[in-house]
Amino acid sequence: MSNTPHTLADEFPGAGETISKLKVADPDFARLLARYDEVNDQVHLAETNIAPVDQLTETELRKERLRIKDAISQALSGN
Repeated sequence: MSNTPHTLADEFPGAGETISKLKVADPDFARLLARYDEVNDQVHLAETNIAPVDQLTETELRKERLRIKDAISQALSGN
């Protein structure tokens, strides 16, 4: 497992300007970004054992992060 946080800049290189515009224009998208950051932080803390959780919880957090990332990707593609 990587101990590097999956920042949105890393996950969507070159999309920073689009993400910023959508965040301002769409409150639902802004909430999605906030939720991604929250879950991503939880995963990172679990992976680094700063705030350890059981394996099932960590797996579920990773799945949630992936679902949110997919929703962000769809929003960025205009779907």
